[in-house]
Amino acid sequence: MGSLQGNERSSGGKIFLIGFMGSGKTYWGKIWAQQNGLVFYDLDELIEKEQGRSIAAIFEKDGEDHFRKMETIALRSFAETENCIIACGGGSACFNDNIKWMNEHGATVYLSATPQYIFDRVLDDKEKRPLINKHNEAELFFFIEQKLKEREPFYTQAQFILPVNELNENSLQTLTPKP
Repeated sequence: MGSLQGNERSSGGKIFLIGFMGSGKTYWGKIWAQQNGLVFYDLDELIEKEQGRSIAAIFEKDGEDHFRKMETIALRSFAETENCIIACGGGSACFNDNIKWMNEHGATVYLSATPQYIFDRVLDDKEKRPLINKHNEAELFFFIEQKLKEREPFYTQAQFILPVNELNENSLQTLTPKP
């Protein structure tokens, strides 16, 4: 896997995919894991399975702070796991020093997307997404722009950055560390 292979091996064999909701972390993570003989995990799906309810239900009943604590516990449960790709929730990198922890325990890849790209992908399934399910279209686009600006300082701490409009099945093989 080019430059990623050495980093991925030396850091315990984990690749953390981070980025905003709708950026393709789960979609590409599954493809890349299969192609590279790695196990794929989706952090949100693991939390939902463990809790027996949706992320939206967790947000609604217990609040975002409680969810972020659960998310951090779930993320750090991968400390000893190797040979995997983990698709993290959109906010995972932004709370509880998680981006620092991920950088210390694996290779981090930020799937970078524009607000318009994200908007186009989340509009049809916004009911499943607790941070955006109460916004109309105009509010949603503004929310995405603002939240992306807020999260960008965390996302850009990733070791690798991939623009989503350039992603393909071989994107992991061509990664080089950011300058």
